[in-house]
Amino acid sequence: MVSLPSIRVPGLAAVVLGVALSLLGGGAASGGPGDPQPVGVWPLQPTPEVVAGFDPPQDPYGAGHRGVDLAGRVGQPVRAALAGRVTYAGPLAGRGVVVVGHGPTRTTYEPVGAEVGVGDHVSAGERIGVLQLPGSHCFPSACLHWGWIEGATYLDPLLLVGGGPVRLLSLRGAGPDSVPTVTTTVGRAAGPGGDAIVRSR
Repeated sequence: MVSLPSIRVPGLAAVVLGVALSLLGGGAASGGPGDPQPVGVWPLQPTPEVVAGFDPPQDPYGAGHRGVDLAGRVGQPVRAALAGRVTYAGPLAGRGVVVVGHGPTRTTYEPVGAEVGVGDHVSAGERIGVLQLPGSHCFPSACLHWGWIEGATYLDPLLLVGGGPVRLLSLRGAGPDSVPTVTTTVGRAAGPGGDAIVRSR
């Protein structure tokens, strides 16, 4: 089991926030009919640094990281990653939260000062609010906690922007150097000896 760093909401507060976010957002508008894995946009521009990756909990109340943290600055515009309908906009567990529904999934953004209201339809890349400092997972720095949920199951939001888990596979054949390594780094890299990155999903 992975323990939560001290910068995250501890104990019962984290569970309450996670459960509340998983319950928000029924009856959302579709973000892409028949698209099993939609293509989205980064909620912060320019492309931000990912300071904490996706680490889903082993069980609904377990420790983990139910999204990703993106480095930002206070007051920076936050944009919808996918087109959809706002299903929540306001304070939740001491921080500003915006939830946008996209058919069977929804994306969550926190801490955000909302500039949209429940029922508003937004397009991908449309401004939904501004990044705030109170409730930041990266305090005293500002960062956006960005989540993607289907039902009660947390998904890796980096998959919406071509990121997510990658696997290093050796091009040199069998042996100890050919054991794949999984990483959550976004983008392309090369390992020693000519390893290549292949997406694992």
